[in-house]
Amino acid sequence: MRSYLLNLWNIMDPIYYQCTRLCYVPGMERENTIFRVRLTRYKGARVILEDGTVIKRNDVLIKIHLHNVRLISEIQSIDNEVKKAIHLYRSIRQALGGLAVFLEENKKYCKAKGILGITMLNQGAIRLGFEIVPIKNPFYRSFKKWTFFLINILTNASISEEPMYLFMSKEQLQKHYLS
Repeated sequence: MRSYLLNLWNIMDPIYYQCTRLCYVPGMERENTIFRVRLTRYKGARVILEDGTVIKRNDVLIKIHLHNVRLISEIQSIDNEVKKAIHLYRSIRQALGGLAVFLEENKKYCKAKGILGITMLNQGAIRLGFEIVPIKNPFYRSFKKWTFFLINILTNASISEEPMYLFMSKEQLQKHYLS
């Protein structure tokens, strides 16, 4: 059943990609990055990051999306949970390095204050340089939890955590990944 759902998701993913205005980080091969990104206007509650960056409603951010179907395909053959976590961590760290270079060179994206992700898997996020912020809107939080349901089924995860925002200011991204 799981392989059937994964095959179906592989078929549907290009349609999702086209409908969501996502793009791969230019300069990185599609096969070498797990991020797909787009500019977005933040609609949540005001957030002050540790470096003093203030993120408020309608600020421009780069929203990062993990290419989940690709990641699931990559890790399904790994039988050790620790090895899966290490693979995921390294893949994200590499993608963040590519994103930092891209931000440095791209005029359209340089107006973004930082990056934003939404996840239920936030272990290791602080070590990567992210700040974890709860989603305050209960309807949006429930919607995101429902959308992550399929991912939980396909990864055989029993994640009971709430979805969270992951923020990183542009300055923190450059400090961590361009040095």
